[in-house]
Amino acid sequence: MIRLILFQCLCLLSISLYGQKKIKDKHITNQQERMVFKSWDRGKFTPTSGFLGLNPEYWITWALHPNYPKSDLRPLGPNGPQSQRLGLVAAMQSVDNSYKLHADTIRNLAVMEANNYSSALSNVDPLWILYYRREFENLINQQDIDPLYGLSQKEKEYFIQSGLLDWYIQETKALLERLEISRTTTLDRGARILAYHRMLSEYRTLSSTWETKKKRAKLYLSIKESKQKINSNETQISKGKKSDKEIANEILKKSKL
Repeated sequence: MIRLILFQCLCLLSISLYGQKKIKDKHITNQQERMVFKSWDRGKFTPTSGFLGLNPEYWITWALHPNYPKSDLRPLGPNGPQSQRLGLVAAMQSVDNSYKLHADTIRNLAVMEANNYSSALSNVDPLWILYYRREFENLINQQDIDPLYGLSQKEKEYFIQSGLLDWYIQETKALLERLEISRTTTLDRGARILAYHRMLSEYRTLSSTWETKKKRAKLYLSIKESKQKINSNETQISKGKKSDKEIANEILKKSKL
């Protein structure tokens, strides 16, 4: 009984070892190779048709699949599904990159336009920092500058009484208000620079006119004083002289005597 049991165990062990034996079938090997990495070689489809196509194994194997050797079914073949999927992924990646480039271009243009029109960046504009801020410095800081600086007391009184000082102050305030509006309004940068240029020209003309009036104030006052002296002297002379009518009356009185 023990021998019988041992014999059965040996049989089962031999069967299991035989079942684990590596199978080497060239037909399976060829199929595995061409489906994974090798070319779809029709010459390696076995069993072959044999002499005059009389091999029965060929007809048993390929009779129901006559088109199989002609169709390249490799996943990574030229027309394989994996190759098509990879091609589709590459195409979709290219489209995504194109969309991303287009979106980035639109974003950059939008940012450039926003910077171009935004008044928040007018203070950091290179032209304003390097040129216009320096040229408009006296206009911006006019509260700290005396427009009558360097004039005598008579000249200051002349500018105040004649209204020239009020005129100059009103003109500078109007220019300063326009300058602040151009700096704080949402405006195209080119239009803002042109506005700076026009106002700078007006400011220079106004400053030149004001300086000319200041220089000529002393001359004007001296001419005015001279004219007043001449008028006073003529009045005194006219008071000491007799009129023609009085002279004629005296002559008539003397002729009657």
